Amino acid sequence: MMSDEVLSQEEIEALLSGKSLDEKEPEIEASISPEAELTEIESDTIGEIANISFGSSATALSSLLGQKVEITTPTITMINHSMLEEEFVLPYVAIKVEYTQGLQGMNLLVIKQSDATIIADLMLGGDGSSPNPDLSDIHLSAVQEAMNQMMGSAATSMSSVFNVKVDISPPTIDLMDVQEQTGVDNIPESDLLIKVAFQLKVGNLIDSEIMQVIPYEFGKELVATLLDGAGNEQEEEVAATTAVEEAPAPAQPAPEQSAPVQEPSRQAPSPAPVQEERPVQSSRQKPQVDVEKVQFASFEPTTLNESEAQNLDMLLDIPLQVTVELGRTKRSVKEILEMSSGSIIELDKLAGEPVDILVNNRLIANGEVVVIDENFGVRITDVLSPKERINNLR
Repeated sequence: MMSDEVLSQEEIEALLSGKSLDEKEPEIEASISPEAELTEIESDTIGEIANISFGSSATALSSLLGQKVEITTPTITMINHSMLEEEFVLPYVAIKVEYTQGLQGMNLLVIKQSDATIIADLMLGGDGSSPNPDLSDIHLSAVQEAMNQMMGSAATSMSSVFNVKVDISPPTIDLMDVQEQTGVDNIPESDLLIKVAFQLKVGNLIDSEIMQVIPYEFGKELVATLLDGAGNEQEEEVAATTAVEEAPAPAQPAPEQSAPVQEPSRQAPSPAPVQEERPVQSSRQKPQVDVEKVQFASFEPTTLNESEAQNLDMLLDIPLQVTVELGRTKRSVKEILEMSSGSIIELDKLAGEPVDILVNNRLIANGEVVVIDENFGVRITDVLSPKERINNLR
């Protein structure tokens, strides 16, 4: 008896090929084309940049948390945007940072949510042993500040690597759960991403992984910028070496011509003339160096730009309390209670000694008391050196 169901073309082809109707075609996994993969040099370069930048970040995080922070050598991998669910299975905290000067791109810092709770607890004065599993706004702000300090130190290190000033925007933080498709707006929209994974250790509290995710194009740009800069420096060194080698050698003295041989005569031979000794000249002389008179830097005040002048004006408006101290003494509570009108307090300074001039209770100068129009004043006689003032501030 024939069934009323009509077989589809796919089912007919499956029967002809000997496959079961319930058997499905295998799913095609997302792969990365060979053209988009990183070469060994590019991968090593990105790893070295990340290693240098996050080395200083570990120091900054250690001072913030009061714990020993270790970050190991990074591991570089390429991931597709469609593979994010496989790469980020657990809930994470994502911190997005934009490069605003020196470099053009973005950087996504990803840490596990459980590690973020420990960092937040340490930032808020806890010991990190029993953190609150729920990250409130204040906890996220604490994590954001820690990551801001880390990325700021990393940007400073990258400035020395690329020989340009690198600046970043204030980071934005969000809870990221790729499985639930929440908080994924900070993930770069590029189809190809570069993941730089570090092993992060914070004392005995955290032994986990911290990841840096950057777009593939931005990673290639970092490598090209760094390698081009290194290539230019090598070309300048080769050009300078070639110029020294091609410098003309000094002229050699012409060989002296020998006199014609004369037949010996019967007379006694005259003594041979004594030849002057000539210093032996080296075949290659050092190139002449132009010596110029030393010029010292000018100590005249330089002109500040508008932003620097505004910052200086803000400092100049800060009020400070200036106090003139005639002397000091120590008295017991009993002696203080026995004081009355007419009591005399003996100070620790002799008559005629200079008085101390204090600014915000810090000694900066000495002077003598004067009277100006029936008002007391002080004439500065000695100003402490900058070194002494710094020691007094400690």
